[in-house]
Amino acid sequence: MNRVPSIASQIARVDALDDQANVQPGDSWNESYNISSQLSTTIQRQAASMDLKLEGTHVLITGASGGVGVVTARLFLEAGANVTLQYNSTNLTLLPLQTSYPNQCHAHPADVTSEGDIVTLFQAATSRFGPVEVLVVTHGVWPSQDVGVKDMSLERWRNTMSINLDGTFLSCKYFLKGIETAVQERRSLSNVSIVLVGSTAGKFGEAWHADYACTKSAMMQGLTLSLKNEIVKTHPKGRVNAVAPGWIRTPMAERAMQDPTLLYQALASTPLKKVSEPSDIAKAILFLSSEAVSGNMTGVCLDLNGGMEGRLLNNPQDFA
Repeated sequence: MNRVPSIASQIARVDALDDQANVQPGDSWNESYNISSQLSTTIQRQAASMDLKLEGTHVLITGASGGVGVVTARLFLEAGANVTLQYNSTNLTLLPLQTSYPNQCHAHPADVTSEGDIVTLFQAATSRFGPVEVLVVTHGVWPSQDVGVKDMSLERWRNTMSINLDGTFLSCKYFLKGIETAVQERRSLSNVSIVLVGSTAGKFGEAWHADYACTKSAMMQGLTLSLKNEIVKTHPKGRVNAVAPGWIRTPMAERAMQDPTLLYQALASTPLKKVSEPSDIAKAILFLSSEAVSGNMTGVCLDLNGGMEGRLLNNPQDFA
């Protein structure tokens, strides 16, 4: 039996901003994709229609140069927040934001696996905008090659764990230390929140990418549920939540979705028959970050997957 290539390996990069298209089987995937400096007027209207009370809130976003990160950053900036943007190697996608919001926006390079870099990141952020009140963890790595556990190298396993899980741990650690210091200094903190970006891979598993699935499961379950009980000991209104996106539409996905088998596998267990846009994830992150609209939500993981009910493991030809 031939293994169908993992569709997820085709859409690991998240860099599309078009919020308009619902993807249905048979749809054309030849739409043009916006660059990071563009945001649809629809998204702006939706963000402006509800007062999230985020104006002046200091938000730090890891992985801000990625597709979900840059859209999330723009929505926070539209809401009046001050935003520190962590990136690893390139900030090209962040330049339009820095140009449009020079007084609200600060980009800082950091290796999320380096404790020293994370310490410096939070020091720089605090120096610029005061204590970080909201932490959004969007960074992560998806190894492009499909490899089963029996063939996976320890080097790959450890690299995925280091970036996805160690980087999240370090970010949360120094966020909480910053909140502790701010409380001791009697600083005003109106909106204390952590939002972690997980994946449906952490819920359903992901064959040939067990390393990635394990990191997301740990973030969405063990870490989120532990931190929700710890954060309130530092700040009584602190909250920790997660989101679990399914497939996310990117230019890379266009090629994969031309294959009807891959398209069917992606959408057969998804009632809405939609591949998410980065903005779908970003809007949920803003919702969970806002004390005004989600102040009684903590320890929650929102599924953002069109109602996905699992993985399609077999195709008709597998029964021939």
